[in-house]
Amino acid sequence: MLDRMDVIVVGAGVVGLTSAIRLAESGRRVTVWSAEQPRDTTSAVAGALCGPNFPYGDERLDRWGKAADTVFRELAQQPDTGVRLGRGRLASRAGDAPPWASRIPGFALCDPDESAGFPVAFWVEVPTADMPRYLDYLSSRLTAVDGEIVLRRVADLAEAAEAAPVVVNCTGTGARDLVGDDRVRAVKGQHVIVANPGLDTFFYEAALEGNAWAGFFPYGDRVVLGGVQIDDDWDRTPDPAATQQILARCTAVEPRLAGAEILAVEAGLRPVRDTPRLEREPLGTAMCIHNYGHGGIGVTWSWGSADDVLALVP
Repeated sequence: MLDRMDVIVVGAGVVGLTSAIRLAESGRRVTVWSAEQPRDTTSAVAGALCGPNFPYGDERLDRWGKAADTVFRELAQQPDTGVRLGRGRLASRAGDAPPWASRIPGFALCDPDESAGFPVAFWVEVPTADMPRYLDYLSSRLTAVDGEIVLRRVADLAEAAEAAPVVVNCTGTGARDLVGDDRVRAVKGQHVIVANPGLDTFFYEAALEGNAWAGFFPYGDRVVLGGVQIDDDWDRTPDPAATQQILARCTAVEPRLAGAEILAVEAGLRPVRDTPRLEREPLGTAMCIHNYGHGGIGVTWSWGSADDVLALVP
C-alpha cells in the first residue's frame, strides 16, 4: 500500500463493512483488511432477520436496536440492497406474546390454523436481508466512497497500526486469538438452502430452551432454513445430522418444504461474548477501536455499533 490510510478496518463481515462505510462516508480514507471476501465470512450464512426492535435491558444495545429498525426499513425501500420488509410469523412454545410484540408493525395474533401448533404465534412485518446480496451492496457502497477491501490475513494488529493511525478490530471469533480475548467463543450455526416451493412469508421460533429451532426465510427462488447453535464448536464443516434435523423441524411447520431441492448447506461461527466489546485503546502510536462479539445479532446491531465507532474516532 503506497498511501497511508486514515483507518484500517480488520474484518470484512457485516460489522466490519458497516463500520468502514460509516467512516468512509464521513470523509476518512478507509481500507478493509480481511482474510476472506465478504461472501465467504460467517455473515453470509446469517438468516437474516433484522429485528424486531425489542428491549434488551441495556442502554447501548437498546440504542443499537432502534438504529437497526430505522436503517433497515430505509434500506428496504431501496432497490438492490438485498433488504426487504418481510411479513412472517414469530412463535414460541412457552409463555404469552411479550408486551413489546404489539408495537411491532404488522402485529396480529395468528389464527389457530396459522400457528403451526405453537401456543404463541403472531404475525409481524420486519426487515429481512438476503445476506449474499446485502454484503454485495455494502461492498459496493464502500467502494463508491473510495474505500477498498484488501485480502490480507492479519496476525497482529500492529501490522495495521503501521498503515494507519486508527485501527478498527472487527474480527469476530478471530479476536479470541488476535487480541487474546477468551470471553469470545464460537457458537456454530447451520443453514440449509432449498429451492422455494412458493413461500413468500418467513417463520421464526424463539428458542427459549435448547439449541435448535425452526426458522425459514424465503428470498426469491430459494429459502434459507435453520437453525442450530452448537456451543464452542469451531468447525465450519456442515453437520449432516443437523441438516436432517433442520429439514424435519421446518417441514413440520411448512409441509410445502418437504422434498424441496437442497441447493446448499452452509455453516458459520457466531462470535458470542457476554457483551459486545466496543471500546478504544492505544495500539503503539495508533489507536485501536474494538468492535466485535455481537453473537447471532451482528446484522441487527451492525449500524448502531458502527455509529459508536465513528463517535470514537478523533
